[in-house]
Amino acid sequence: MKLETLRKAGADPYQTPFVRANSVAEILASFAEEKQFQTAGRLIAIRAHGKSTFADLKDGAGRIQLFFSQEHLGEKYTQLELLDLGDIIGIEGTSFTTRTGEKSLRITGWKLLSKALRPLPEKWHGLQNVEIRYRQRYLDLIANPEVRKAFESRTRIVSGIRRFLDGKGFLEVETPMMQPIPGGAAGRPFKTHHNALDMDLYLRIAPELYLKRLLVGGFEKVYEINRSFRNEGLSTRHNPEFTMLEAYEAYGSCQTMMDLTEEMITRLAEELHGKSEIEFNGKKIDLSRRPWRRVSFAKLIEANYNIKPHASIEILARALKLDFAMIPKNQLAKTILSSLDKLFENETAEPIFVTDFLKIFSPLAKAVPGNPHIADRFELFIGGMEVANAYSEQNDPIAQRESFKASQGLGGDEAQAIDEDFLEALEYGMPPAGGLGIGIDRLVMLLAGQPSIRDVILFPTLKPEKENE
Repeated sequence: MKLETLRKAGADPYQTPFVRANSVAEILASFAEEKQFQTAGRLIAIRAHGKSTFADLKDGAGRIQLFFSQEHLGEKYTQLELLDLGDIIGIEGTSFTTRTGEKSLRITGWKLLSKALRPLPEKWHGLQNVEIRYRQRYLDLIANPEVRKAFESRTRIVSGIRRFLDGKGFLEVETPMMQPIPGGAAGRPFKTHHNALDMDLYLRIAPELYLKRLLVGGFEKVYEINRSFRNEGLSTRHNPEFTMLEAYEAYGSCQTMMDLTEEMITRLAEELHGKSEIEFNGKKIDLSRRPWRRVSFAKLIEANYNIKPHASIEILARALKLDFAMIPKNQLAKTILSSLDKLFENETAEPIFVTDFLKIFSPLAKAVPGNPHIADRFELFIGGMEVANAYSEQNDPIAQRESFKASQGLGGDEAQAIDEDFLEALEYGMPPAGGLGIGIDRLVMLLAGQPSIRDVILFPTLKPEKENE
């Protein structure tokens, strides 16, 4: 084994840090004949030809060809036989251009920095088991430049969100990830236990109620790019651990959040692609501001199903022809919502704001003035996928308590716990406000053209490996 040979010879196959003076991108950008460079990276190709060897070195910024020769390296040249694909080496060399016009480095010195004990996968793109790609993301990143590009896009998108909101005067804040009462959204929480306090806590399903407490405290524009957790299933659009943007603006409304969302998403697309047109799931989508199309949810279900906004969930279920006998009572509301959402999924690739949601399913939203059964709320669908959710926030503590109680009657994941501390905060007075939530993972899917949420999360949640054998 080459590792044993190296150690017997007194060599350290895992050297102390190497001073990398130049990245590959910097070398190529400042390339000139007979210029000295010092860099490091991973060997991804080796081509030996007697007393000379060509190799390809790759780092996080690019790839460059190396030329090793016995003439320039002497006895050190023979040690190249102890190298393998995947090894990380540091090199010193002089730039030159080959007869075929390829920019290369003539190596004058090298050292092994990290020995690879497993071979890099061959024909990586031919692998059919995508679970292996997600489980061994490090190999996926080494072998597939497009994967790396998608995650670089994710970083640019998140940075762009921060720039945009900071420029609008929003303040980025942090709120607790462990909460005594899971609230702010519909969802099943993960439960944990704090030993020192001997109390159960929950990983947050949303930061909403804490961010609204900050509005009470006098912060007028706040946002959080947060990790949230919901103990639910896996799919191409759902991961139990996910990233979400939530933003709240005092004296704002559902309408101001709509304007903010349009402007931000269009800006992000232009920054990422240099234009407002994107492609997702084989469809071209124009995000240029217009405004985007609006559709009334309440009017649509009344026209299609003769369902009035004040209808009970039992009437809704009958109109949708759901089988009562097959649905547990505490899951009926969730099943109805899932059925209604399908009205908008894949209807059109273009952006569409679905407004006028039923108040019974929107316990944290204010009602539309003059109609207590319709929430001043929207959901944004792009590419047939829900991307954002927003509403005019309920700031009446008495009405909020009643909405919490009404949601508990729905049962299951739709039931909202009554958070007495939050209600007490509202009693001190929260200004009217607009609130917005955007799923960052889905937004990255959309803007980076990725078909699955697993393609935009570096380490997605997976089944135990034994279940995939």
